[in-house]
Amino acid sequence: MNILDRANEIVNKRSEEKARQYGPFSEGMERAASIARGMTGKDFTAEDMYAALVALKLSRHSYSYREDNLLDACAYIGALDNYIKERTDEDRQDSESKDAD
Repeated sequence: MNILDRANEIVNKRSEEKARQYGPFSEGMERAASIARGMTGKDFTAEDMYAALVALKLSRHSYSYREDNLLDACAYIGALDNYIKERTDEDRQDSESKDAD
């Protein structure tokens, strides 16, 4: 199985398993952003947290090759894509709901 297939398994096929252990990943990123804002006074978003994790994995990769770092970076990018799509769908639904009123 190639790295992208494995990342897809992590992000899309086992998300319920991970949610039971750690809560929904997107909510974890939102909480992490809130904690980072409280710690620094800077305006972090959940999307910033995804980017920071990707950056961390690529930074580790720059020191030495570990497939796990690349796998995690791919998984975080896939999770970010899901997060953006979920938020876009929610925004569209909210807009349609307001238009109906």
